[in-house]
Amino acid sequence: MRCIDHPGRCAGPGLKTRPGLGLTLAVLALLAGCAQRPATVPAPARPAPPPAAVPAAPAPRPAAPPAAAAPLPADAPSGPIPRNPRYVTLPPPPAPRSEAELRAQFALRLVASHPDSSYTAKPPERLLAIPVLEVELNADGSVRNIKVLRKPSTGNEATALAIAAVRRAAPYGNVSKLPRPWKVVETFLFDDHLRFKPRTLDVD
Repeated sequence: MRCIDHPGRCAGPGLKTRPGLGLTLAVLALLAGCAQRPATVPAPARPAPPPAAVPAAPAPRPAAPPAAAAPLPADAPSGPIPRNPRYVTLPPPPAPRSEAELRAQFALRLVASHPDSSYTAKPPERLLAIPVLEVELNADGSVRNIKVLRKPSTGNEATALAIAAVRRAAPYGNVSKLPRPWKVVETFLFDDHLRFKPRTLDVD
């Protein structure tokens, strides 16, 4: 007879099937399965927050243009000079960056500091006197020395007025960064009323 018909007899000698053994094994298997907890699935990582926007640095402001050496008078005087002409004390000007800028600043200050005894209009065809001065400056723009290069044939009055005007309009800006010698040559165009105009400003 084959064992399939009687499974208890196929266990072999010495092996007997105990009643309830299958039930016990089933309970133990069930308990073992409950003891194994499923592995915890980690929560998905949250995406990192975007970096805070860094405010853009403000654009640098354009450098302010250098202050003008001295404004020209709004009204051009004419006729005889007043008995007590006005003289204007100007604040120190900016340092000139070139010899050409120094000459322009020099001439502008001469006119601006002498509103009653200078003019800016076109010079007359016939001038009373044309003195020429060579002005040597110190490093701070103050006057070191004045040399007369040309004396007018009509006398010394115009020359003396030009020298006084140069000293009165100083200083002319720090010239320490300009090449030496720190000198300015200016021609004074005097009209019949002894008003002067620096030739540097006589531009068509």
